[in-house]
Formats: sequence, C-alpha cells, structure tokens
Amino acid sequence: MTKRTSAKYKIDRRMGENIWGRPKSPVNRREYGPGQHGQRRKGKMSDFGLQLRAKQKLKGYYGDLTEKQFRRIFAEAERVRGDTGELLIGLLERRLDAVVYRAKFVPTVFAARQFVNHGHVLVNGKRVNIPSYRVKEGDVVEVRQKSKQLASVLEAAQLPERDVPDYLDVDHSKMTCTFVRQPGLSDVPYPVQMEPNLVIEYYAQN
Repeated sequence: MTKRTSAKYKIDRRMGENIWGRPKSPVNRREYGPGQHGQRRKGKMSDFGLQLRAKQKLKGYYGDLTEKQFRRIFAEAERVRGDTGELLIGLLERRLDAVVYRAKFVPTVFAARQFVNHGHVLVNGKRVNIPSYRVKEGDVVEVRQKSKQLASVLEAAQLPERDVPDYLDVDHSKMTCTFVRQPGLSDVPYPVQMEPNLVIEYYAQN
C-alpha cells in the first residue's frame, strides 16, 4: 500500500474538496486545509497553483500515486496520438486497483490497492497482485472464490454513493467484472471536477 494511506483524509482537506464523495470526509465539516494555517489559505490562486492542484487532485484520487508513477503514466499518454488528457484518464482507469474500486468490490481506492496486493483478485483466471497491472479490453477481473464472503467485499457492493460506470460489465452475484472499453473523461464518475488539461499545462512547464 502507499505510504500516504494514514493521511488519506488530509488529501481531501488539502484540496478543499471531497474528492472521493465519501460521507465521512472531513471536508463535509471543515472546508479549510489541515494544519494550524489551514484557514488562512484562501485567496486567488496563481495559474501554476491551479495546475499543481489539478495534478495533486488527480494523482491523489488514485490512492496518491507517487510522482514517479504518475509522471510515467502521463509520459505514456503524451506519446500516443490523440487527446493527451483523455488518454491520461483512460490509462489511470485501466489500473487493476482502479477497476476493482470502480466495480465496487471494495469501499475505497486505498482498500483496492491492498486487496490486489494481498492476492484476492484474478484476471482471466490468474491471480494478479500488482495494483498497477494494466487491464485490457475484454479482460475479466474477479474476486477469488475464498475472498467473496469477506465482510468488506459484501459491504462495498451495497454502497449507495457510487455507481458502476458503463465501461465495466459487473455481476455482483458472481463478483466478476469485464473491462469493456477504455473510458474518456466524461465516462468516469468522479465526484468532483477533474481537469486533466491543467495537468498537461503543469507538465509542459515543469
């Protein structure tokens, strides 16, 4: 799991937004940032500040990926012909931990990383324990038989605040998910607005 897991709620407060749409987010009570100077941080943000925040928000949403991981994904999106922002979102959504989270097999993206790491997930019938494993169109992701009755798995499927997107075909009775297609920005059910165009601007200048 990421080293930042213990501080996941600080990500929400640092951004000033409930980026995962969780009912327990501290932003629901306090919109200012963490720390003794958190309430003073209001004010107009520079263009660089907006770009940095957009990058931190998108990177944090996927379990607070390391800068090295995120930059590598961005560089790959940039190499392919097409809309870099759309491709960046598509590559992030193809991560195995993201698919497990989207399919509602676990309650949070942090739990998804741990769930994959601990060997609870099969891809096309073979166990995969690498959260960054990239799922392809037509791949079938499923919860291992021994893990289907875990309390966290059963609870996650019932969560009302998240819907399964249409680029996944999920059967919760069997705990299976087929990755139908790579999504674009408008397909992904982010609880807050993501701005990959600002992420591109950030990396163009840094």
